[in-house]
Amino acid sequence: MERFEELKERIDKFTKDRNWEQFHTPVNLAKSISIEAAELLECFQWSDTEFDKEHLLEELSDVMNYCIQLSLVLNVDIIDCIHKKMDQNAVKYPIEKSYGSSEKYNKL
Repeated sequence: MERFEELKERIDKFTKDRNWEQFHTPVNLAKSISIEAAELLECFQWSDTEFDKEHLLEELSDVMNYCIQLSLVLNVDIIDCIHKKMDQNAVKYPIEKSYGSSEKYNKL
């Protein structure tokens, strides 16, 4: 947890040092997450198995960075948010129905 707090502080300082808070509205950050996620997917555009891992990690980092920034702008604890969603998913996808299946919860 300490490392995550340090990371959030570093991201926040990086943004403030450049006066970029003005651009970091929730909608702009959501757009940026989607754009970076598309760039992440582009790493697999022509092959499911052959990809540049270094480039993939850069794009993954961009996605995560924007997600953390959005949580900061919304003033939410992203760890709590993820735990809450995992609890919801555990109810939607009980092990006995979803084990080994990729079906959506409403088709289990």
